[in-house]
Amino acid sequence: MRRGLLIAAAAVLVLVSALLIFLPARPGPGEARRAPMTVLVSSPAFSNGSYIPVEYTCDGADISPPLEWQGAPPGVRAFAVVVVDVDAPGGEFVHWVLYNIPANITRLPAGIPREPVTPSGWQAVNDFGRVGWGGPCPPPGRPHRYVFRVYAVSAPVDITPGAPARRVLAELTRLAAACGELVGLYRR
Repeated sequence: MRRGLLIAAAAVLVLVSALLIFLPARPGPGEARRAPMTVLVSSPAFSNGSYIPVEYTCDGADISPPLEWQGAPPGVRAFAVVVVDVDAPGGEFVHWVLYNIPANITRLPAGIPREPVTPSGWQAVNDFGRVGWGGPCPPPGRPHRYVFRVYAVSAPVDITPGAPARRVLAELTRLAAACGELVGLYRR
């Protein structure tokens, strides 16, 4: 009987271990692990893995950089752009959330106005406590990675413009049909 209990306990341990290994991790802020990475994101201002030009940071004009994307699946109703510093000292820091971008728009110009409602879409309040873009502004030291995620969503986000970024991010993760990333670097 004791041997049977040990075998049952070992089987439960193996099952729990397998679940922990094979179940997907819970998405962090700005992530959409459930959505396939089919959207190709680029910028005429910098390439993937390269440094973001100073004009788009707190050391320059601090305007949003131009972005472009392609490869969204059919039936997409809107897009969203999320920019997160994944190397911030306190954990992921949200620099920008622009959502409800009309489905026919696949590029953004530089300098989206810092207002809740723009011709390009609606904006949330970032982790700086302001609406719109807040450029890279890391503490001195090693470069930080800024992940520009473009979400293709199955329905517009039903959250008022000027809402907190993390509230919008939770809804984007739920609605994402596809996404893609562009990574820029910056150091001071």
